[in-house]
Parts: sequence; structure tokens; C-alpha cells
Amino acid sequence: MTKKELRNFYKNQRVSLTSEQVVDKSMQIANQLLKLDIWDCVYYHLFLSIAHQKEIDTEQILHILFARSKEVVVSKTNFDAGMLSHYLLTENTKLQVNSYGIPEPTNGLKVPENQIEVVFVPLLAFDTKGNRVGYGKGFYDRFLSQCATTTLKIGLSFFEAHQEILDVSAYDVPLDISVTPNTIYDFRK
Repeated sequence: MTKKELRNFYKNQRVSLTSEQVVDKSMQIANQLLKLDIWDCVYYHLFLSIAHQKEIDTEQILHILFARSKEVVVSKTNFDAGMLSHYLLTENTKLQVNSYGIPEPTNGLKVPENQIEVVFVPLLAFDTKGNRVGYGKGFYDRFLSQCATTTLKIGLSFFEAHQEILDVSAYDVPLDISVTPNTIYDFRK
């Protein structure tokens, strides 16, 4: 399937999930993350969920990160430039939901991309090679291309890997790992 076909298919799959399923599957993904050997890092980038899109609820992951005394980084979107800027999330960070339903920091300490060691990547679909399909605007591909080569890119998905994304481009940044409620896919092997 192409990215457009996958995007439409998995948006519909997510819409059909009940609120209970979103909560349960999100918790299973958080528990799967605990099995990974990623907890020696300091700076973790986490997306804050768009509730009306039925994205993975990242609240449990946030609790895990704070319980392990990790530095959590969240993004603010510049839609005109097509870029993300990144801020340390602290108890003093003020969040505001933008017009797309994305909770974003309104203040805080900026964090450069090359300082981020682990990025939890939102997605709609991914394939068995680690290619991902997002919302199609390229924000995360631009962001990930600016990270250090050692930055670990971990996709989070309610659904298992699709066999192949047919129209992968040179600008698409592949994942290192994807985590679903039932499976951990490691593409580094």
C-alpha cells in the first residue's frame, strides 16, 4: 500500500477503537517499553497525545519517565515553517492546546535536537523495515534528520507492522524500533 492508502486505512482503524481500548492498548505499549534496554539515557522526547485523533495516550509513559528521573522533552509546532522546536517539560511548563488539538509548551527551556537521546515517535502505520507513515506533513522526518546519529527512534503503534510501504522517499527517516501492545520490532538487526 502507499502512504496515502495506509494513512486512510489506519485513521479509520483508530477511529473504530473505543476509549477503553485506547486506554488498555496505551498501557500495554507502556509496559512493552519497560522491556527495552533504553533506560540509561537522560533526554527523552515524548509526543503529547491528540485526544480527538485517538492517538496513543502517552500519560503512562510520562509517568515512567518522571519516576525514573528522566528529562522529558516536548515539542511546539511552527506550522508556517514546518518545523518543531523542543522544550524541557517541568512542573513549571505551561501547556496550551493548539488549533489542531496538540498540547504544546508556551514557555520553557529549549533543548537542541542533538541533545535528545530517545524519541518516541507518533505514527499511523509502519512496515517491517521500520518505515513509518505519519500525518503527511513531514514534521517528524525533519526533526529526526536533525537528531544525532545515535538518537534512538521508537515508533508507538496500536497496530502491527504492515508488510511494505510502497512509496518510501529519501527524506523519510526510518525507525530503530516500533512498539505495539503485543510486539517489539527491532529494525537495527
